[in-house]
Amino acid sequence: MSSPNPVPHTAAEETVEQSLYEVSRKIYPRSVTGWFATWRWVFVWLTQLVFYGCCWLPWNGRQAMLFDLVERKFYIFGLVFWPQDVFFLAVLLIISAYSLFLFTAVGGRLWCGYACPQTVYTSIFLYIEEKVEGNRMARMKLDSLPLSLRKVYLKAGKHAIWIIFSLWTGFTFVGYFTPIKTLTTGLLHLDLGPWEIFWILFYGLATYGNAGWLREQVCKYMCPYARFQGVMFDPDTLTVTYDRERGEPRGSRARKTDHREKGLGDCIDCQLCVAVCPTGIDIRDGLQYECIGCAACIDVCDQVMDKMDYPRGLIRYSTENAIEKHWGWRDILGHVIRPRVLVYSGVLMVIVIAFLWGLAVKPELRVDVLRDRAALAREVEGGLIENVYRLQVMNVSEIPQRYEISVQGLKDIQLIGPRVVAVAPATTQALTLQVRVPPESGKTGASTIYFDLRSVSNPRIAVHEKARFLLP
Repeated sequence: MSSPNPVPHTAAEETVEQSLYEVSRKIYPRSVTGWFATWRWVFVWLTQLVFYGCCWLPWNGRQAMLFDLVERKFYIFGLVFWPQDVFFLAVLLIISAYSLFLFTAVGGRLWCGYACPQTVYTSIFLYIEEKVEGNRMARMKLDSLPLSLRKVYLKAGKHAIWIIFSLWTGFTFVGYFTPIKTLTTGLLHLDLGPWEIFWILFYGLATYGNAGWLREQVCKYMCPYARFQGVMFDPDTLTVTYDRERGEPRGSRARKTDHREKGLGDCIDCQLCVAVCPTGIDIRDGLQYECIGCAACIDVCDQVMDKMDYPRGLIRYSTENAIEKHWGWRDILGHVIRPRVLVYSGVLMVIVIAFLWGLAVKPELRVDVLRDRAALAREVEGGLIENVYRLQVMNVSEIPQRYEISVQGLKDIQLIGPRVVAVAPATTQALTLQVRVPPESGKTGASTIYFDLRSVSNPRIAVHEKARFLLP
């Protein structure tokens, strides 16, 4: 018996495989000038002057900002933070988070578009790339050409500048943890430690990879802020917005053409808003999580509108409600003050005030008193009972201090040891003291005593520290 003829597969029955991931394509952002572009470069200069300059700025015989992990002290201009001050770090992180929430609720991704390190360094690397390889069209043409001596020369030159800049960035970063002058001396004498070398290379490689190669991929896939920023938006949040009612239907036309007669909107479909976008999106498709709010599309679209003699603002900073209800700036600003913004502002103000108050009252002297557990209460000459204590005296200020030491709390209490201790700026001095009392001064067991330390030059700086005295 012959086998039946096979039934041919139809197109609908064929299995189609589809990747879950978008195929990566290189984006060639076009440079743009304009009001927002100028502000982006202002923030590039400001952030980099702070980053590259603060470690070289002298302050009280040291650099202005130094996070000395070996000595466990953080110097920020006139402030010195010790491990006990970790509370301030936690509050500072909370302030940063609430500031980000507030700015996002009001103005969208302003941080991403203007001050985020990824945006700043990508702008710098793109500037270097344009100066070496040329404008957008020249770069695209160069990449499409076969390998040649000129192509190798340009590519090698660009990457060499990138690598040098990245290593300098890594060197500066490490200079905030190892004194920058010590680090420079070690580099000049080829005497850097292994950890310094590792972190310079690590941070340099991260800068080179993120700003030179990954670029928009960091914003689209690696940055968590891009994923949760939508929950902080509402219809009154300012975002980069395309006015569809005014721009559609889009289409090309001559400059003198009456596009209204042809039923066209103001958008001439020039694609320049896509060409200048650092993440390669089309803002005309609506708000997308990839949009970092850099407003490059606003600058270039305004220039096109000027050439076409159309009003500016086809792409502009606006809100969802403003677009739908045709609000002007007065109405938009009138809706800035709303419950979400008030809550963020109120909480942020309370935290900032508490933070500043904490800095203002931060003590300039700290003392830790530990009773020597290896030497229990013992009887010494004259029948007195003696306890031994170890004091850690921390001069938190950057002024050398001499402190007077006294003890109280029991009748006829005596202090054996130095009565004055000198402590250098921002250092800790350890000392051992003996305290003696007559046996009848207190009850058997633990009694409370107090160590008093007071600055000789400034009596306002004083500590009243509690301790326990054991009587057998």
